[in-house]
Amino acid sequence: MIGTVQPATRNAPRWWTQKRWWVAIMLCAVTMIGYVDRLALSVAAPLIRREFGFSNEQYGLITFAFLATYAAGQLLLGPLIDRLGSKRALSLAVFWWSIASAVHAFARGVGGFFAARGLLGITEAVNFPAAYKVVAEWFPRAERSMASGFITAGTGLGAIVAPPLIALIISTFDGLHARGLSPTEGWQAAFIVPGALGLVWVWLWQRHFHLPEADPSLDATERALVLADRPAGVVAPAAAGGSLAGELRGYFARLRYWFSYRQTWGLALARFAGDGAFYFLAFWIPNYLADVRGFGLAQIAWAAAIPFVFADLGSLAGGYAGQRLVRAGFSVDASRKMMIWTGALLVPLALPAVYVESPLLAVVCMGLGVFGIQVKSASLFAVPADIFPPTAVATVWGASGAAGSLAAALSQPVIGWTIDRYSYEPVFVAVASMHIVSALCIMLLVRKIEPVTLRS
Repeated sequence: MIGTVQPATRNAPRWWTQKRWWVAIMLCAVTMIGYVDRLALSVAAPLIRREFGFSNEQYGLITFAFLATYAAGQLLLGPLIDRLGSKRALSLAVFWWSIASAVHAFARGVGGFFAARGLLGITEAVNFPAAYKVVAEWFPRAERSMASGFITAGTGLGAIVAPPLIALIISTFDGLHARGLSPTEGWQAAFIVPGALGLVWVWLWQRHFHLPEADPSLDATERALVLADRPAGVVAPAAAGGSLAGELRGYFARLRYWFSYRQTWGLALARFAGDGAFYFLAFWIPNYLADVRGFGLAQIAWAAAIPFVFADLGSLAGGYAGQRLVRAGFSVDASRKMMIWTGALLVPLALPAVYVESPLLAVVCMGLGVFGIQVKSASLFAVPADIFPPTAVATVWGASGAAGSLAAALSQPVIGWTIDRYSYEPVFVAVASMHIVSALCIMLLVRKIEPVTLRS
């Protein structure tokens, strides 16, 4: 019977013959592309800062723009994603964030980069809530942490690919520009070229993705497996149609409905407490390596990628371990919380990075911290789909993600100010403790991870 964990057998179909795992790969790919687009600025930052004379505080303000609009988009766009559906929502979002990425090439000064980052942030905000909506639509509960691991692995893959790819693009186009063969400088091409990758993904997604109940390539056995484990499709009050005022009233009624559940508050506070640590490591590692360790672009290209090799290992290890725990007989609640705490207690391993003399050892310490973050995220990010029906996952996931991005946004200028006036040390100390606080929020407010009984 679907809904109970079945032991693996020798006759079980291979994963590559099952459509849902190819859907997971597509979600991993789009997350990777999104992270290449957003991290292009981080890798090119030492060059851009020199060209435009940006201080760390000004750079922090620019990164604030991305995270602030990213938070607003996650909060406001969730209901729109639920209405549009995962296929259309992701297609539109990836198209427009690819355009937003290219816009960076035309920025001049703090204001131009601030506007470009803001546009990128609000369009990329669709990615995670829509992707986890797909997970709720396509995966049985026992497999959701593994599917979540594919998505979070995309963040690590993007962060691995971004430094060498962006460095190669910069050096190649700088050479072409110097010979009069390219109208753009290297740092400009660093935003235009990755933006084109998203357009390719949109074409593939439009061509091959369908909901499982309507997918013509899905065999009957897999369709039954996916659909039989769906939670009940009861939803919160729908947004009112008609006028803009009616739409807004309906949206806030929907949001108020889901925030009447303690579990939603637990997820939002967990993200608020923890997300800033990942964004610090993602946005500031190249600057740290340039400012403190004296690395040039070629050294940053490999060193900034290493922590995110650890990130991918953490995503896949955390997702796989969570899945194995459920299949071994642990409840979803016990499995998710065990993995959340395991990851949270590994994050402080990033702290020695600021004290050790060896640059390589510092990079490895940061990698261990990111490994812990992603072990935790593979299970934490699956929790909304464990608790709420598929029609609400994007809304709840978006609201909690907005809380995390808002905290990360507010921290960016503070990080820059702290580094300019003191050092990186206080920032690393804060990063080391944030995910323990996040795990405590889950323990206190999400007392049992199980489908909620929906109220009328």
